[in-house]
Amino acid sequence: MTIKEPTQSVWNRFWQQKNDMDKVYPSSPSVFKSIEKHFNLEGMKILEVGAGTGRDSVELARRGAEVYVLDFAENSLKIINSLRIKEGLYDQIHLIRGDAFASPFPDNTFDLVFHQGLAEHFKDPVALLRENYRILKKGGHCLCDVPQTIHPYTVMKHILIAFDKWFAGWETQYTMPQLKGLMNQAGFSITYAYGDWMRPNLFYRLCRELCFRFNVELPKYPFAGTAYQKMKDQILDALDTVPFMHYTQLSIGVLGKK
Repeated sequence: MTIKEPTQSVWNRFWQQKNDMDKVYPSSPSVFKSIEKHFNLEGMKILEVGAGTGRDSVELARRGAEVYVLDFAENSLKIINSLRIKEGLYDQIHLIRGDAFASPFPDNTFDLVFHQGLAEHFKDPVALLRENYRILKKGGHCLCDVPQTIHPYTVMKHILIAFDKWFAGWETQYTMPQLKGLMNQAGFSITYAYGDWMRPNLFYRLCRELCFRFNVELPKYPFAGTAYQKMKDQILDALDTVPFMHYTQLSIGVLGKK
């Protein structure tokens, strides 16, 4: 199979279609929670690479971090720009259009670099992670979050890739040992690992997307605020770092130290 990494035009088209924040799901809550758990955000210099909607970056800026966002998709940066203006965070969030593999920053610039849903789109993710390593200060950290292999999402994705119907053309996935191996190859020592289940689940999201085609909008979170949802989230949160569970989760992430 020919590997077709997504181009700039692919991502511009994708984010042009996803510019309604009321319809687009935010990233995994485990990304922000993992960062918040390990760092005092006040005054930190943070870079998000391939930020999409940038909602994690906005929340980090609210907590006192100086945040930079690097993306080569103009339409992604437009969404983030609108959000930072709306939230009154124009001076705290800096937008840069550029290449994640050759970022326009000097060595030893950031305290933290993070990305979600990025590394799996490239044939050589280690090159991306080595670039992250270069721009981190000594003792700085990189958080990398990717799709996990053993999940129905993987099956669905590869069927669509085989028929050339996947939105990004091509995408891969990793087990936790594979992800840790990539980070080690790039020079990082692993300090924390986690995973998360899609909330709400994959099948509900697919149904919701289908309904949009018929001008029917299902609730983004069907049981939001209910005792059932609160109990379910508490159980999932308690299990997200259990090693066995990493083989059942949709996404996994590791925090590596330079």
